[in-house]
Amino acid sequence: MKKIAFMLGWMVVPVVLADLHAATVDDLLAQYQRDGAGPFRAEQGQALLNQVNGSGSASEGNSCAACHTTDPRGAGKHVKTGKVIEPLAPAVNRDRLQDADKVEKWFVRNCKGTLGRVCTSQEKGDFLTFLTTLK
Repeated sequence: MKKIAFMLGWMVVPVVLADLHAATVDDLLAQYQRDGAGPFRAEQGQALLNQVNGSGSASEGNSCAACHTTDPRGAGKHVKTGKVIEPLAPAVNRDRLQDADKVEKWFVRNCKGTLGRVCTSQEKGDFLTFLTTLK
């Protein structure tokens, strides 16, 4: 009986974590819509990931994909520090998109570093929509 209860507990956890991701993302998307953004499009989020910005190349850190790779389901690596970056996609990294404050903090930091400016609510909504479509 203990074995069954343990197994059932593990079966419930992924569902609860998926609900946490959905609630956080839904809350953020609702906020972006209140800011005037939307509708959100996954293909625009993917384009943002791969967009090369400035005069340098993607390999110099002038795109999100330079560090996060073109497939957010895989681990990336910071182009300057070499630090491993865990996958962005919540489908493969349950720690992603659980905390709205952290999501916003990383948007500010990474958008300024890559785009040279803060991301718009539309861009953030498109990007989150893209990440949540990945399986």
